[in-house]
Amino acid sequence: MTAPVRIGVDARELLGAKTGVGRYLGELLSRWAARPDALHRRLILYSPGPVPVLGDTIEHRVLPGKRGTWWEQTALRRAAARDSLDVFFAPAYTAPVGLSVPLAVTIHDISFVAHPEWFRRREGLRRRWLTRRTATKAAVVFTDSEFSRREIETHFHVDPGRIHVIPPAVTPRTPRQRGAREPLVLFVGSLFNRRRLPDLIAAFAEATTDLPQARLAIVGDDRTWPRQDLPAIARAHRVYEKTLFHRYVTDEELADLYSRASVFAFLSEYEGFGLTPLEALSAGVPPVVLNTAVAREVYGNAAIFVERGDVAATARALRQLLTQPGSAAAVLQAAPAVLGRYSWDAAADHTLAHIERISRR
Repeated sequence: MTAPVRIGVDARELLGAKTGVGRYLGELLSRWAARPDALHRRLILYSPGPVPVLGDTIEHRVLPGKRGTWWEQTALRRAAARDSLDVFFAPAYTAPVGLSVPLAVTIHDISFVAHPEWFRRREGLRRRWLTRRTATKAAVVFTDSEFSRREIETHFHVDPGRIHVIPPAVTPRTPRQRGAREPLVLFVGSLFNRRRLPDLIAAFAEATTDLPQARLAIVGDDRTWPRQDLPAIARAHRVYEKTLFHRYVTDEELADLYSRASVFAFLSEYEGFGLTPLEALSAGVPPVVLNTAVAREVYGNAAIFVERGDVAATARALRQLLTQPGSAAAVLQAAPAVLGRYSWDAAADHTLAHIERISRR
């Protein structure tokens, strides 16, 4: 009997409160472990701490240390070398330098290259060097959109034949009836300057001057740099009492927010994909997003588009959706076709096929 293919996986993103990349990796792994041919491969996960058990065909190596670059380039590199792997999968931009096995990496976006001004100097240098080095070494580079494919080709000069666009997907949610919605505007995602939260707060304030029951919920870890004092901005616009800040919520709490919201706002000027507006759509919440190339690609006609920096137009869009629920009909009617383009099963199958194709077996 042929020995199983041994696939090493950097599993750091499964630790703690999972954000976008952690959810992405978890969705792939759970499907790989459930495949009828799961015994044909051994998935070996590496992380600095324990991660959820995902199946009998998955092994886990806990390598002590912190989850940063030093751990990646020392403990992870040594463990991968010891385990006689056939291929290695890095789901989050970078991998150990000097791996002796074929490498597959997912580069979700390259904002740190396209817009270095959004990053601290040292962090930007580290990200640019390691991601470029990993992309150059990798036999396969996965990315989430055609927009990101073009960015990677342009900035990293990677052979287009090595880049494969495999978009992520959303876990379907049961939409609530429109009549049961609350006057709630929702944002979900890590807080970055490129997501223009000050503009959202200003637009919300303008849209709800005579709507005392309206609320703005901002859910995400604050990673702004230069730092934005969003509570102070909400005070300056006199909506602090109407603005709810949540650094993190559970899946159950997030589902509740999606079920109550009337509008989802995501004013990001740069994304590799942008998953949370699709999550909102799946819950029956119309998204308001910036008019960018990647937003047009991902959301099609299932979103309301506003221009960068146009607070007045954003305020009008928010107010219309808050006060006239029927105005969302066209967007919500387009949602099934847009959501139907994205499948975790398809993403898992296509990703695994490319990983096994480049393995040493």
